[in-house]
Amino acid sequence: MEINLMTKVWSVDNSVEKTVEKLRSCTQIVDAASLLREGAVVAFPTETVYGLGANALSDEAVEKIFQAKGRPSDNPLIVHIGAIEQLSAVAVEVPEKGKKLMKAFWPGPLTIILPKTDRVAPLVTAGLDSVGVRMPDHPIALAIIEEAGVPIAAPSANRSGRPSPTTAAHVLSDLDGRVAGVLDGGATGVGVESTVIDVTVDPPIVLRPGGITREQMEAVIGSVDLDPSFQVGAVEIPRAPGMKYTHYAPRGELWLVTGEAAKVREKMAEMLREAKAHGQKTGVLASDESFSFWTAQPEADVVLSVGSPTDLEKVAQQLYAVLREFDDRQTQYIVGETFSRDGLGMAVMNRLEKAAGGRILSV
Repeated sequence: MEINLMTKVWSVDNSVEKTVEKLRSCTQIVDAASLLREGAVVAFPTETVYGLGANALSDEAVEKIFQAKGRPSDNPLIVHIGAIEQLSAVAVEVPEKGKKLMKAFWPGPLTIILPKTDRVAPLVTAGLDSVGVRMPDHPIALAIIEEAGVPIAAPSANRSGRPSPTTAAHVLSDLDGRVAGVLDGGATGVGVESTVIDVTVDPPIVLRPGGITREQMEAVIGSVDLDPSFQVGAVEIPRAPGMKYTHYAPRGELWLVTGEAAKVREKMAEMLREAKAHGQKTGVLASDESFSFWTAQPEADVVLSVGSPTDLEKVAQQLYAVLREFDDRQTQYIVGETFSRDGLGMAVMNRLEKAAGGRILSV
């Protein structure tokens, strides 16, 4: 289906003095919220990535998200609320462990799977009887949701399969002319999407790692399981976003190499030489520690650092922007290092493995 919209861009100042209540009265927020109420799709910043929002109670509105993104309809969406009072519109009940997680981590990068109400648009849940809900920790996101007066379904604001957007420029690169508007609130903070946890089962199960770690949640509610889909190559029916299909991928072919450091570098160099011999422009997804090594290697055309293994928060913040920069520099073949799965590293590696589409070598 051909989409040809005039995408409006609003710049919004969300400095410290701009509270949610003050932002709600801003012309940009009022205009964007009005479009959402009318059934349009609008991109806006959250503390994780930019989201592409539509009225979660309208199937017609939600369908426009799938059309704009080119997203498979069996991939469920997360519903965002601006105030706890909106929860009753989308969730039938909240188990006790869900309440504890909300108290500890909302607003914040945590999506909680709950039994859904009949008011939620069927397209949001992909036919499931549950719905993922979160309250974002970003003044612009909270302001537009509250001003719109309806819960907002919002996946990442990118073309399906592409790296998620952490700036408005990323959104426009993928979706200009395909969405009604974009609220530009600057770069996002966390960089990777929210953690998704299902509290309709006991013990609760993490369906997607993200900005809140398993360890943080276990400190609040006790034992938390991990979904089997975290196994490389596993195939699962998607119960939350990011559980199926290749996601977050650059246009070039990405391979990950894991193992002892010296052997990893030797294998990566071999792969790069072979790619260059076939006429491909090569790239290395490096760490701060290995950046100078790779920039000195003639087989690496483009070397980009995603940060240090000792600062996984920075790695998470920079990951998608780095993957997109490989595209900007027309890199055709990329080899990357891996990171520890501890803490936030689980989310980083989950995104990298999906970006690589299962192309992982152990040496």
